[in-house]
Amino acid sequence: MRRYIGVLFAVLVLFLTACSGKTPLQEPSNELTHIRLPMGYIPNVQYAAFYTAVEKGFFAEEGIELEFDYAYETDGVALVGANELQFSIVSGEQVPIARAEGLPVVYVMAWYEKYPIAVISRSELNIQKPEDLAGKRVALPGLFGANYVGFRALLGEANLKESDLTLESVGFNQVEILAAGTSDAVVVYVANEPVQLEAQGYDLNQILVSDYLDLVSNGLLTNETTISENPDLVRRMVSAALKGIQYTVENPEEAYEISKKYVEGLEDADQEVQMGILRASINLYQTDPYGYSHPAAWTNMQEVLMKMDLMKKEINLEEAYTNEFSQ
Repeated sequence: MRRYIGVLFAVLVLFLTACSGKTPLQEPSNELTHIRLPMGYIPNVQYAAFYTAVEKGFFAEEGIELEFDYAYETDGVALVGANELQFSIVSGEQVPIARAEGLPVVYVMAWYEKYPIAVISRSELNIQKPEDLAGKRVALPGLFGANYVGFRALLGEANLKESDLTLESVGFNQVEILAAGTSDAVVVYVANEPVQLEAQGYDLNQILVSDYLDLVSNGLLTNETTISENPDLVRRMVSAALKGIQYTVENPEEAYEISKKYVEGLEDADQEVQMGILRASINLYQTDPYGYSHPAAWTNMQEVLMKMDLMKKEINLEEAYTNEFSQ
């Protein structure tokens, strides 16, 4: 969920759009519609809700055969925007960025309610709130994606600028960086690195983005063409995914066992740590009601992205998302 490569380039958009011309086809009711779903990250227990939805037959019941594609997130956004694919898993900040670049993508289901980014540090450093980051060395994967957007949102809440501290791009090595003590704090996904570090015995302070600001988080993306020409497919896709999310919330141990079929090495991994990652992921889910996307989160996200200069113009947020299919 964290493999991002930055803002979409207009030339890619134009190329894919020119080469597309595809429209979703209505499949006969007695056949399964094959859907290739970009996930944005490597196979991981964090995707248990989708693995479970497949194994429990929720997608098949909706006439869908699902194929997982572990490509880069922005690849999925571009392909959906060009109607080369109908759906993708996406982090919320990618949607306004894509629409500002002219991609007609639409967010149709919230998977996470809480924005999954945090800044963590060893407790002895007493970094407990965003203001405490001033003058500190902070490591993050790079100046892109959800980690960077979430971090900048925290700085904004504290009226801090990047120049008020030292930023270090370290790739996805936050666990090793914090363990080595070469940075004061690291920016992470709350359902991953903190669980690993606490299992290693580190006492951590966590500054959660979701404690300070409601931002659009991970969910399901489609495009305007699919909504217009095949709304029933969107409804069925969302329905199956929501059933998987709810089943995982209610049956986390079974969902974990199911994930072993899809995640290589999970069987031999530290079971306590991996189960902790799943439980931390479930804590992020949007469950009241399932799939609902909060309007205020979209307003906040656009404001953050505009301040970061990741969007050159504001968009009509009512066109960027809909709750029609999750109701």
